[in-house]
Amino acid sequence: MHIQARRIFRLSFTPALALAVAYAIPTPLPFIAPLFAFFLTAMPGPPLGAKKLFGLIMLVMITLGMGLLLIPLLLNFQMTALLLVLVGLYLSSYLTVNLNKNLPGTFLAMGVTMISAAGTVSYSLSTTIIQALVSGIIVAAMSHHFVNLFFPEDAAKPPEKPQSDETDAIDSQDESSEIKGAVQSNWIAIRSTLIVFPSYLLLLSNPMAYMPIVLKAVLLTQQASTMDARSAGKELIGSTLLGGLFAVLFWFALGLWTNLWMFFLWMLLFSLYFSCKIYQLIASRFPASFWLNTAVTMLIMLGPAVEDSANGKDVYAAFFSRSVLLILITLYALIAIHFLEYLYLNRSSNKRKSNHRSHHTHAH
Repeated sequence: MHIQARRIFRLSFTPALALAVAYAIPTPLPFIAPLFAFFLTAMPGPPLGAKKLFGLIMLVMITLGMGLLLIPLLLNFQMTALLLVLVGLYLSSYLTVNLNKNLPGTFLAMGVTMISAAGTVSYSLSTTIIQALVSGIIVAAMSHHFVNLFFPEDAAKPPEKPQSDETDAIDSQDESSEIKGAVQSNWIAIRSTLIVFPSYLLLLSNPMAYMPIVLKAVLLTQQASTMDARSAGKELIGSTLLGGLFAVLFWFALGLWTNLWMFFLWMLLFSLYFSCKIYQLIASRFPASFWLNTAVTMLIMLGPAVEDSANGKDVYAAFFSRSVLLILITLYALIAIHFLEYLYLNRSSNKRKSNHRSHHTHAH
């Protein structure tokens, strides 16, 4: 079987299997498992080994545990706690942008936002969310392992060693752009922090109602760290609206015959479509990140709706409220990206003009 077909089937079956297992056990917040399955399987390569999985779980527990340390400060010294959250969000964005550590950055952001805010309601709620995230990663990783037995990845080839002149050219290019890249990366980290922090303040007002919203905000800020202002509009707004549309279609399809097997099969069908878009079997103008974010948005909106239905709540009112908040959060992120990028470019332009005038004066 061609490698593209294997990757498509692997990315289709892994979230569906993770969803079925998470709801069958059941785990806390079971929609977290297929969400992580998308992230783990979308990266081409073999599944996590036992050592890497253990390391990832320890990393998750440490980064999320930092949120537990903020709970007493939030209850007694709010301004100090909010400043520490700002620092934590900056560090999470710095890990993502400067060090290319996406998973540690994402979980650190979740720890200082979701876990700390949940702890203001009850300490047990925050530990339940940690348990949900850890169990979701374990279910997603085990599902990835099982599906990989049937659709394995090709063996990795050793990278070719570049010629000496190519090496010199690469080194000189890296040295010339190192300072500029560091300044730009720090700015993007600051920009991402300013995007997610107002969402955290909203979460503090009602942690139980806005937990899915801040999860979307955390994923938005990590995504915004890797895109420029020009491409942000189509990617953020388009994927959010399309994810909401797919969530509505999924909900009505699930209502035709509601049981776990049909939940698994519908998830498999939707995942197959997203996989074909991500790996370009079905042609698309949008990049793979757009379709991955669409799938994640669908799960963020669909999962709480299933929980509301099981608990006897008004599903449609809650679904509408979450949809509006998700769109507002995404619009805020888009406006903030453009506004902050405008300030940064304007400041850089003024600085260049000032340096040019100073250099011209010294020349005379």
